[in-house]
Amino acid sequence: MTAIERGKRTSVVGRAVASALLVFTMVGSLAACAADPLAEAYREGGNKGFIAADGFRVVEIPEDERTEPVEFEAVLDNGETVTSDDYLGAPLVVNFWYAACAPCRVEAPELAEAYDTFSDEGVQFLGVNLYDGADQSLAFAETYGIEYPSALTTEDGSIKLAFAGQTPLNAVPVTLVLDDEGRVAVRIIGVVEDASILETVVRDTLDETAEGS
Repeated sequence: MTAIERGKRTSVVGRAVASALLVFTMVGSLAACAADPLAEAYREGGNKGFIAADGFRVVEIPEDERTEPVEFEAVLDNGETVTSDDYLGAPLVVNFWYAACAPCRVEAPELAEAYDTFSDEGVQFLGVNLYDGADQSLAFAETYGIEYPSALTTEDGSIKLAFAGQTPLNAVPVTLVLDDEGRVAVRIIGVVEDASILETVVRDTLDETAEGS
């Protein structure tokens, strides 16, 4: 084979590789823009990747019927360590989730919206990731626009035990609203499909704090 022929062959191969890379990049971009398959499956009635709760329920607990404050310590996905004392004095929204939970993916944007709504009003949010490590937890947060941290039960499972008596955690998602004393004021069992649902009960709890101050 002459030098000219070898040059032509190299040029053809190079163009083929470049074309393949272009196709791969386009496919990857389309995949990145596609809808979340687990979330879509949930919306269509599938239950892969999670244990379904027994229906959707919102339970608001009157102040005089609330249990003792929940005390916990946890390692967060950002590497920090927090305790329940860090959240006293304002309502705290605690959401139990994990990355492969389809309804958790559905409600994630709603939680992010509610967090933004109360960002200037002192309401705090804390996720509790039941199964994933820090990398997966942080990747989920970036994908769905979650700006608050999550506690990792893989690092320290005591936070899961702390809430075990407050609500069933064998079926998620579950969202709790704690009052300014750290007592469970609201239980939301099941997926929060609209931010307004959570915002309403958080607003009620926030109003309690204002009235008591």
